[in-house]
Amino acid sequence: MEINKNYLLLLGGLGLSHLGNWIYLIALNLAVWHLTHSPAAVAGIYMIGPAARIISSLFAGSFIDRHNKKTMMIWSDVIRGGIVCIMPLLTSIWLIYCLIFLANIAASFFGPSSTYAITKLVAEDERQRFNAIYSTLNSGSFMIGPALAGIIITMSNTSIAMWVNGVTFFACAIAISFLPALESDGSTSAQRVTLQLIQADFKEVWRFITQQPKLFIFFALYTSTLMIAFSLDSQEMSFLKDILLVEDSTYGLMVSTAGVGAIIGGLCAAAFVKKISLRTYIGAGFALTMGSYLLFYTASTISLATFSFVALGFFMAFSNTGYATMYQKVIPPELMGRFGSSLNLVQSLLQISFTFILGLMAEWFSLQLVTIVFAVVAFLSAIYLWVFIVRHVKQLSLL
Repeated sequence: MEINKNYLLLLGGLGLSHLGNWIYLIALNLAVWHLTHSPAAVAGIYMIGPAARIISSLFAGSFIDRHNKKTMMIWSDVIRGGIVCIMPLLTSIWLIYCLIFLANIAASFFGPSSTYAITKLVAEDERQRFNAIYSTLNSGSFMIGPALAGIIITMSNTSIAMWVNGVTFFACAIAISFLPALESDGSTSAQRVTLQLIQADFKEVWRFITQQPKLFIFFALYTSTLMIAFSLDSQEMSFLKDILLVEDSTYGLMVSTAGVGAIIGGLCAAAFVKKISLRTYIGAGFALTMGSYLLFYTASTISLATFSFVALGFFMAFSNTGYATMYQKVIPPELMGRFGSSLNLVQSLLQISFTFILGLMAEWFSLQLVTIVFAVVAFLSAIYLWVFIVRHVKQLSLL
């Protein structure tokens, strides 16, 4: 892949944003805990994000597709940076919750816009490798971010860590400002977003996906299976603490191994783009990712659980790279905002539903039994998806 200035700006800006997200998450958790000493208050942080995404998904896509994406990415980062810098000055948990909600709303405009930017600025034959490198940067942020947050907090406090996060958002905005225009003059029409327009946009997205039944089945299977995996993530710490009796320090090290696996996986995914087909990246990568979840929840030893973390990170890098590349191929750029927001809405609803059902069943039955059942369902669904992809490779534009 030819590395040019635009690629470096994209990777640098998006990488800084992801690094800041991890610093922010660690610092925010600790800040809320010190402010309230309430586990429920900390749990509230993880409920606000999906709630904000559900609400913003109703209108964000309609706005994104009719306005300048580069400008939206810049303002999204500026707004999030400002919000994060204000948070340490607050002492009311409800005001903090309000700002977290607003930050997630701003983020919902950034995601689909950044996908559009990659699609427009990265040549089609170079996207798979670009996505693999981008995945590696995300994984590096997952490893470095919490460690950096820990160092900053140890040397100062959570406020400084959050202000550092604000700086990363501003730096990302500056990097994006140097990118060329993403749309030609007049290609976007700044229409007023009304209820009627939103309804029409959802109908257009529905019409697009239902006119391609194989693509519809793919997204339905992939999204449902991925949200089952996300619901399993919510029980990860409980499983390690209650079943494997892992110490807090050991838990942190084990989670970091997933980042190591993801970095190695991302580098391999970037190296093998010319040797392994896109359908294998998605199908095999996704199936082996779900298999790693199953291996983790059937583990009876810390060493096996740690190995499953490494495998999970490694195979997820291939799966994410393949999915991102396919998404950029099959979704028209002019529909990406609306399609991405519609998909986010469905994902958020499924994530909340599956997480609630899993948590409730874990209260009624054995935690390990319930998580294994969910992991088996996810693994079998991913295997079926792989078979489905192989059978319908042409209809899914994977040749």
